[in-house]
Amino acid sequence: MAPSETTRTARVEARIAPDALAVVRRAAELQGRSISDFVVAAALKDAQRTIEDAQIIRLSVEDQQRFAALLIDPPPLAAAMKRALKARQSLIADVK
Repeated sequence: MAPSETTRTARVEARIAPDALAVVRRAAELQGRSISDFVVAAALKDAQRTIEDAQIIRLSVEDQQRFAALLIDPPPLAAAMKRALKARQSLIADVK
């Protein structure tokens, strides 16, 4: 038994149009895989890409330069932020 077969724990079913199944079957044959293995690998690859795309922030070159410039030379703190920092410091001092 192959390692991938011993770790399967759930079953997924899907309906597929005959012409789409023919394409999937051909692709699976070209890779020497079963249709099931091919579909699972393709679904996993797409799922990982979807999750990665959702977690990565993409910035234009202009936005990257602006972000870096603000890190290097941040603007002065707003009054509300100064008050928040002061409140945080007093809370931390009270805990110690």
